[in-house]
Amino acid sequence: MTLDADRRARLRVVKARTLVAEHLSVDPSALDVAPLAGGAAVRVPDGLWVLVDHVGALGAALALAERESSTLSVMADRAAPGAIDVPGLVARRAEQFTGAIEVWQVDDRALTPATPAPVADRRVPSAAAVALIGVLEEAGVDVTVEHGAIRGEIRGLEIARIVEAPDGARIEVGVGRHDREAFTMVHGDLPTADALRSVIASVDAVRRADAEAHPLRRLAPEGWLRSMVLARPDVVGALTLVPAEPPMPRDSVKDTATAIAVGTDPDGRALVVACSVGIDLDLVPSAADARVAHDPAARLVLVLPERDAHPMTRRLAARLRRPADVFTVDDDWRRGVGS
Repeated sequence: MTLDADRRARLRVVKARTLVAEHLSVDPSALDVAPLAGGAAVRVPDGLWVLVDHVGALGAALALAERESSTLSVMADRAAPGAIDVPGLVARRAEQFTGAIEVWQVDDRALTPATPAPVADRRVPSAAAVALIGVLEEAGVDVTVEHGAIRGEIRGLEIARIVEAPDGARIEVGVGRHDREAFTMVHGDLPTADALRSVIASVDAVRRADAEAHPLRRLAPEGWLRSMVLARPDVVGALTLVPAEPPMPRDSVKDTATAIAVGTDPDGRALVVACSVGIDLDLVPSAADARVAHDPAARLVLVLPERDAHPMTRRLAARLRRPADVFTVDDDWRRGVGS
């Protein structure tokens, strides 16, 4: 049975209180505990302890510690076999920041220091899948490869994917998995080129700056921003840029995820560029992790609309061991990237 959000939040508070009380040998009733996005925060006299239930919650923990000028200890459950190693990934991201940040792995009711997870080997699409890229390019869509998946995008929104199966690779058309399945059921006999033209025309008509309000205009805004930056790399101080995969795979087109690009600046220095829309506390940890994966020596650039350049984002960007530069674009960036 799935727990509702309020119940999960209450359980996190109880769990965080118990873990910290037992680890520090203090009275649980004396601890100040409060819910936090994706976890729970425990204030103690000498610092802040935060229980997180997913990797992206580290940003909220860092922001709270930054506001309170507190040292930070982060707790995360040990990964089940085959599951995401949250303690390890959080530890790897925490290493990128200055200051005292401890990361603990939760084993039942005991805490042990977490070991930073190594960067995973990059997944490479099969030769059969790569052979189909030309079909997407001929249709006029942008091609991206993320965690072994080849996508066709329009202004940062996935409208097609090359799917690998035991009997080979094929192109499925649609916005996200459910739309691809529905399109296949209804138009399964339509030639791939015709199917692509049909979806491209439908999406292109509504995913425009001058189009009326439509759900497809709201999906993947960070991908749309990246597509604009790729077309105008000079606005973020880049000479060349190409799309690159984010640290974590996206499960759905509805997921909020930092959109990554890599390239060089006019002086030939390597760049990792992270695009985001809205106030996303995970932006800086995620972008720093992308730099670790693509080029630890690269200059890191964060790109976001002016209204979303929150002071906390700038503070966290400055707190990185190798601080990131923050570039803003006009809030009306969909009509063309500003400066």
